[in-house]
Amino acid sequence: MPLRCDLIIRDATVFDGLGSPRVHTDVGVRGDRIVAIGDLGAAEAGRELDADGLALAPGFIDAHTHDDRAVLCGPDCMLCKMSQGVTTVVVGNCGVSLSPVRMTSRPPPPLDLIGDATWYAFDRFGEYADRLVRDPPPVNAYALIGHMSLRIEAMNGDTQRAATEREAARMQARLRQALAEGASGFSTGLYYPPNMMAPTDEVIAVAEALRGVGGMYVTHMRDEAGDVLLSIEETLKIGRAVDVPVVISHHKCTMPENFGRSAETLPMIDKAAAGQKVDFDVYPYAAGSTVLMPNRLRDDVPVRITWSVPHPELAGRMLADIAREWQLEPRQAAERLLPAGAIYYQMDESDVQRIMAHRLAMIGSDGLPHDAYPHPRLWGTFPRVLGHYARDLNLFSLEEAVRKMTGHTASVFGMVDRGVIREGAYADMVLFDPDTVCDAATYEAPTRPAIGILETWVNGQSAYVAGEGATAARAGRLVTRNQP
Repeated sequence: MPLRCDLIIRDATVFDGLGSPRVHTDVGVRGDRIVAIGDLGAAEAGRELDADGLALAPGFIDAHTHDDRAVLCGPDCMLCKMSQGVTTVVVGNCGVSLSPVRMTSRPPPPLDLIGDATWYAFDRFGEYADRLVRDPPPVNAYALIGHMSLRIEAMNGDTQRAATEREAARMQARLRQALAEGASGFSTGLYYPPNMMAPTDEVIAVAEALRGVGGMYVTHMRDEAGDVLLSIEETLKIGRAVDVPVVISHHKCTMPENFGRSAETLPMIDKAAAGQKVDFDVYPYAAGSTVLMPNRLRDDVPVRITWSVPHPELAGRMLADIAREWQLEPRQAAERLLPAGAIYYQMDESDVQRIMAHRLAMIGSDGLPHDAYPHPRLWGTFPRVLGHYARDLNLFSLEEAVRKMTGHTASVFGMVDRGVIREGAYADMVLFDPDTVCDAATYEAPTRPAIGILETWVNGQSAYVAGEGATAARAGRLVTRNQP
């Protein structure tokens, strides 16, 4: 009796996600799993797809997102990711998570990047997890718990100081509960005001909840500029103190005086990796994006506004031009725009490439899905790695590019049976044209969908089709560290 599948993709150039050489073969899917790889000429399927000349890879895993709210809002809200081939997103980064905290007034920046007080309505992570079951997301979600969210609740909003022992114990208990309810780790954003007054000892005290339960520590470090080496030391110390793996978020060296210092940071991380588990994610652009912070503006770092509550019509404009029109200094203009978001042109391309090419690098977009005029990384990150960096610049092979976006990421985060094309793995997959795949989003037109991504499957269901957009499928699930 012939093998019966729901889907057979025939004659594809398959990238397994582990960095192995590409192979030309067939892949069969039944339900939510890959059930066969090889010559499936005798097999039958409800749908058969000729993929000759096309590449099939594991669905991309976005190692760093702020999609906590977006995954709750249906397929159209996640089109920015599915049109890139992304099938799993890591949420709760930079110390910002929608749970476990309830808010009754506007969240302080940067927590307002993912929603107003109405979205901070999950008193327990279990409530957020239940929402994902009740109203399934179009992609898989893997969740971290944010230190800033914990601090605001435990300290009643009084975050411009170190937490007391009692407050730290409250945060630890809340984190421990969230981990028991399906969260997978703890994130900090020590660069930001709601988190920056937390000393290292406080972070360690809260992170103790991770010990022995398989959790991990992920951080937007305290400084990515002049004190970047000290920040790496602090990050490594926290990981060692509670004996958990560490991920450095969006590793970079910011500000012109620090350009080139990835030649110092990467050997430091390499040396540490010999004795503890440490990895990092990176986005393929030389500009970052976050909330607008007037007190951190510099004349040598151009700034573009991504959103503004009092002046929404100015989204997409350069701050210098706005200030000139208003006849104000840039800092004064920035203060008038608040609350607001911005793109900061603050990195050097040589550092971006050196960091991205490193063996420990994962790819994360750090996209902000609710910005009116987002950074192009929200729509372009993964095709940009495949097209611009792998194919056009030959920074690394296409096999290595796929590994950085799939198998390596799945291994770092403990995503079982994901990030790989093999029999028995979940059928999270992307079909793309290796000759044409590229990003189309730019700083001037940031929401253009990528070119060359043909179809994306999540847990065996078609989630995105080129030329048609997102499907109605909502096949995503909460993915928990080290659990199938």
